[in-house]
Amino acid sequence: MKYSIVTFPGSNCDHDSYYIANKGKNKARFIWHKDTNLQDPDVVLLPGGFSYGDYLRCGIIARFSPIIAEVIKFARRGGLVLGICNGFQILTECELLPGALLMNRDLKFVCQHQYIKTCNNNTPFTRQLKPGEVIDIPIAHKEGNYYIEPEGLNKLEENDQIIFRYCDKKGEINVAANPNGSVDNIAGIMNKTGNVLGMMPHPERNAEDFSGSEDGAKIFSSIEELYSRCS
Repeated sequence: MKYSIVTFPGSNCDHDSYYIANKGKNKARFIWHKDTNLQDPDVVLLPGGFSYGDYLRCGIIARFSPIIAEVIKFARRGGLVLGICNGFQILTECELLPGALLMNRDLKFVCQHQYIKTCNNNTPFTRQLKPGEVIDIPIAHKEGNYYIEPEGLNKLEENDQIIFRYCDKKGEINVAANPNGSVDNIAGIMNKTGNVLGMMPHPERNAEDFSGSEDGAKIFSSIEELYSRCS
């Protein structure tokens, strides 16, 4: 399968994403933010980092990059889009996902391993996870505090669009396990049609055993399993 990894000035997880995506029979390529051709991918990946230095606010300048217009068209045709950390922020700014990412509750950058709970495993991104499975995925952000108004939150819950929530090792979802103040402990959501996922944790950073956990590999293998069934 083919991944197109969009790179902006300030991206710093693009090569991590490329390394994980470009394995086996997969092919990954970098797409520069000024390009207007996604090069016919099966999956578009918006990586983590600080696009345009996060000036004004995170993701807002990247939202107006020429390639994002193509990402929006791709997503609206049903193409799979995965936005990680800054990629999640960009997806909310271009309204492919609802809500917004605000400054962390404690106004500090947080970098740590983090447990998250699988709230919906019936998606292209989570089919290799069990319902309620707790996975260990690192986080690294200062503006990861997900916010959405109550009406929007109700819609996310009604449509099973909440994919991951921050939790403790036992899977308990509580304030103590919330690293940034996100409403309802939300760590990742998808769009209503189920082809766009945004998540703050970094699965590309622990998809191999050298990092102490390979849980991130399950996100990528879920996508690849779907592709193999459809091809």
